[in-house]
Amino acid sequence: METHLYLSMMPEALVASQLSPESFGTYYATGSEKKSRSQAMFFELDPDFRHPYFDIDAGYKRLVPHEDGTPKRSVYISVYRVLEHVPLSAIQKLYITTQDGRTLGLDASGTTPECEGGMHLYQEIAPVHPRVASTLCPEDFFELLNDPAKGMVTVPALCFVELTLGGLADNPEFGSSQGLPYSNMDHYRQCLLELRTKTVVVKMVDRIHRTAFHYRTVKSGFYLGNAGKMLFFLMPSQEVLRREHYQWWRSAQM
Repeated sequence: METHLYLSMMPEALVASQLSPESFGTYYATGSEKKSRSQAMFFELDPDFRHPYFDIDAGYKRLVPHEDGTPKRSVYISVYRVLEHVPLSAIQKLYITTQDGRTLGLDASGTTPECEGGMHLYQEIAPVHPRVASTLCPEDFFELLNDPAKGMVTVPALCFVELTLGGLADNPEFGSSQGLPYSNMDHYRQCLLELRTKTVVVKMVDRIHRTAFHYRTVKSGFYLGNAGKMLFFLMPSQEVLRREHYQWWRSAQM
């Protein structure tokens, strides 16, 4: 059986498995028996990746099929400060899984999308997961949180996604919020207005927000930054998802 090495973001963990990415996503989101369903998001790593922080070889030794021949679903190698110790060069692909276990694979894009004007809404995924509004484009937002010379509160690595703001991006006070699934829209508007009237470039919207979010609200894609560098994983448009990944798209609407 093949050996896979996964970097989970929900929650942050390094996991070895004999399951394919699609099967691992189903297992991780729905469990093997009784478990509340949840989204899953993970990167597949180069199985030959090694780092002194992780005892990956010890994990691989425990990765043996069950007596009945079924594959070993998971061996946890690390659950603490994982992301910062995985270089971007080890990342092969991103997988996002719906609550009922449908998995979609995304390749890293060679370029990031052109930054639009207006306000931005970011959901940080790992290692911390507040939801914040900002006037900064994704690259500048990551740099602010990754460079100690530019921010008081920094993280060594960060996985995050930009979410759509609809009409609020350009007009926080009167812009249309139609189709936005966020609760307490008045609070969102107030946070965005404060960004316009104060000197800050980042405003906390929800400091203890659940990591999960509606996939349909992803504006452009997912970002993974480490050591001053960043990877971008483009989210297909709704039209492409309906046409080419219909089962996943339908599952994501639930």
